[in-house]
Amino acid sequence: MKQKSSLSSRTAPSRLQQQLSADILELIRSDAMEPGTRLAEVALAERLQVSRTPVRAALKLLASKRLIQRGALRGYFVGDTTAPAAKAPAKPVPEQTEQLFLAIARDRRTGRLPLDVSEADLMQRYRATRPLVQRVLARLAEVAAVQRKPGHGWRFAPSLADADARAESYRFRLVVEPAGLLEPGFRLDPAWASEMRREHQAMLEQPWSETASIALFEMNAAFHEGLAAASGNRFLLVSVQQQNRLRRFANYDWAFGHERVVVNCREHLAILDQIEAGDRQRAAELLRRHLESAAALRRPPGNGRKSS
Repeated sequence: MKQKSSLSSRTAPSRLQQQLSADILELIRSDAMEPGTRLAEVALAERLQVSRTPVRAALKLLASKRLIQRGALRGYFVGDTTAPAAKAPAKPVPEQTEQLFLAIARDRRTGRLPLDVSEADLMQRYRATRPLVQRVLARLAEVAAVQRKPGHGWRFAPSLADADARAESYRFRLVVEPAGLLEPGFRLDPAWASEMRREHQAMLEQPWSETASIALFEMNAAFHEGLAAASGNRFLLVSVQQQNRLRRFANYDWAFGHERVVVNCREHLAILDQIEAGDRQRAAELLRRHLESAAALRRPPGNGRKSS
């Protein structure tokens, strides 16, 4: 038994544990946590968007290195000698992450990036550090744009790769999505509607930049999925979710400028207005017009694609 315990203690921490350890130290620094502050697993898991199990392992790792303190009875706390963030592995800055995220999406959409890739491939192609590549792959995995292959490497999910497929997608959505607003079980969640209004207003007010196209698509996808969820029809929701997965790479690089962003947001808000006013028939008509308008957009040569 002693031999087994010794071997276990020498097991190297996983890549995820190392990354979460760095993230926790960064949170301690950015939040200016005082010594003695409790590091609650649940709160950390929510902020880092992972389950409690890897957070618990990361806290244990930090405590073993005396970067945080283990409580006398249970739990972990910020210590008097908690190492500053500078001693943690360097984290990619947000702008670098967004730029690489967008570059990978664009190259995959245009066929310059193969279906199967490895971290080393991406590091060499984009002259990026391993932590940066790992962070972008993790984000792509979160939105089901890539999945890890058994053993080694990553594989991109299928996407709408040509004009015919995109046209079919919009025709399908025109059949399904407006009908969802007229389902007998339709129920709009007021909290979701309020959050959508807040996000759309923020998108209208923020300065436009190339990397904002990622947030734009995810906001749009959440809007259409939210309406599908409100329909109460599980099959309709699954269909819209699948369309968003297929559309993701084709829509990350926006080619129509801030003016079209404004139109897109205002059309979404107008649909919400009619639903909340109780006129779902009118809302369905506006949704149909919104999809028809997006389907009619044409991508400028050498630039991005439409999003709705």
